[in-house]
Amino acid sequence: MNRTLYTFLFHLGLPLIALRLWLRARKAPAYARRIGERFARGLPPMQKGGIWVHAVSVGESIAAAPMIRALLTRYPELPITITCMTPTGSERIQSMFASEPRVQHCYLPYDFPWAAGRFLDHVRPKIGVIMETELWPNHIHQCAKRGIPTVLANARLSERSARGYGKFAKLTRPMLAEMSLIAVQTETEAQRFRDLGARPECVTVTGSIKFDLTIDPQLLERAAQQRADWQTTNRPVWIAASTHAGEDEVVLSAHRQLLKTRPDALLILVPRHPERFNSVFEMSQQQGFSSVRRSTSEPVTNTTSVLVGDTMGELLFLYALADIAFVGGSLVPNGGHNLLEPAALDKPVLSGPHLFNFLEIAALLRNAGALEEVSDAAGLAAVVQRLIEQPEQAKAMADAGLAVMKANQGALSRLLGGIGLLLR
Repeated sequence: MNRTLYTFLFHLGLPLIALRLWLRARKAPAYARRIGERFARGLPPMQKGGIWVHAVSVGESIAAAPMIRALLTRYPELPITITCMTPTGSERIQSMFASEPRVQHCYLPYDFPWAAGRFLDHVRPKIGVIMETELWPNHIHQCAKRGIPTVLANARLSERSARGYGKFAKLTRPMLAEMSLIAVQTETEAQRFRDLGARPECVTVTGSIKFDLTIDPQLLERAAQQRADWQTTNRPVWIAASTHAGEDEVVLSAHRQLLKTRPDALLILVPRHPERFNSVFEMSQQQGFSSVRRSTSEPVTNTTSVLVGDTMGELLFLYALADIAFVGGSLVPNGGHNLLEPAALDKPVLSGPHLFNFLEIAALLRNAGALEEVSDAAGLAAVVQRLIEQPEQAKAMADAGLAVMKANQGALSRLLGGIGLLLR
């Protein structure tokens, strides 16, 4: 399949795109808003001539934040346009940069050449930076036609994904050859990009910028004060974050088992997607847990056993409130979520076995003794209970995770150097 055939088939799929939007809007009404932006219609007014950053959803937006803040500092004369594809990503972007007038935002239009061209003509960026592996052939080609260099930042490419791209070599090879810089996390992934057609001189190993996460000391102070206000300073608090459908039941079952030996334990349960906030809270109540919602500002009391984290933009703060962190998307075959956020906050990290999106990071944490994997409710309850009863082991795990973070930092500086060369 070449780009012409890909574009033709993409147009044929327009009814399916509309159906997908409609189905998603039934669960998350925000998908029914700003639809015009997805076709480069009704785009908001934009400052032109700056840096365009694409972060597909929440995880990529969080990962991109340190880079964006560094770009704002390095290039004070340039606006930064951040695009994404999901309402949750949009909310996170707007909350993170609400006070920065040089940051502007809209959805990235679908990968039609006319939509990509209209978007680029509206924004006129000097450079495009795409987070991780969100590769759209027509957007990249339209950038190349306009002489706009494109960067794939913090790039990941699993063996499975590489095989998938390899099946469409006539589409993949020209697309990768048009990219100006591919900054990958590991040498293994770098070779996969080269094998698929990326120009060798444009592929460089920078490491993962997720290791460059820095924690604001005020965040820790606020968390300590919140626990004091809730009188949970001496209670064991654990968090299950970014959970997906099928995981909440396991987590609540584990918490029920934990309460048999530690009746004062508090669980912070944070669903990954906002459309599940209500159902997870109702599930917790129906199962007999004394539950409160973070969004209501209802205080946690001595009788509260579950706090449902149903707010956006607070995950790091909620991690900071906990003593032990379980990262979801890993008990179900979703591939896991960012293990480094709790590690950066000096927490022992737990996960399920499905970590194929974070294989290298998981291996580093596991080998350092900073990560334990569980597969069911009994295993999760047992590990949480052990870490509560053996605080010295919990501290050793937490310190090991923080050491891994510090040992692998520097990717952001290397990435910024590469972007700087293209902005000259």
